[in-house]
Amino acid sequence: MKDWIGGKNSIYTAIGASNHTKKERQNDDYYATEPKAAELLLQQEQFHHTIWECACGGGHLAKVFQKAGHEVIATDLVYRGYGDPEPLNFLEETLEDFEGDIITNPPYKYALEFIQRALDSVKPGRKVAMFLKLTFLEGKKRKEFYQKTPPRTVYVSSSRLNCAMNGDFDTYKSNNAICYAWFVWVKGYQGNTIIKWIN
Repeated sequence: MKDWIGGKNSIYTAIGASNHTKKERQNDDYYATEPKAAELLLQQEQFHHTIWECACGGGHLAKVFQKAGHEVIATDLVYRGYGDPEPLNFLEETLEDFEGDIITNPPYKYALEFIQRALDSVKPGRKVAMFLKLTFLEGKKRKEFYQKTPPRTVYVSSSRLNCAMNGDFDTYKSNNAICYAWFVWVKGYQGNTIIKWIN
């Protein structure tokens, strides 16, 4: 019995491939992460006292880190009522003598650039954690990057977590078609990547 009613691009929409989605994406690729994602990460990893949330949006992740006792530097390209009101383009600007770790949900279309920039911005042995679609494991360009700079751990959320356009969680209550994971790098790490399941 035929039960597939989608078109040829439907599968891409279902798995969250941004270039195939029918919905118009937010101009600055602002999709806020539900705070539970940060809580789950802190259950798995120890981070430096100082965390730079470089795409902080409305502070959904940063507030969790602050509540856990971290000093949080919160910046973004667009000020959305939280963090430093002076816009900072992370791909072009950095913080001098930054000693801490970087954790964020980067704009997906610039995710690889954000990871590379973050690793350039932290000291050896410090951590970079990025909240990304699980499909970020794919791609020839990313494979080359992973071979040179492997994440130490990828934490796959076995239950779906939500990202809401413009931080509007009332309207965008669930996006169960997309699987997310925390990708964690330790600068200088050259071993195999460990996959763990959380949530």
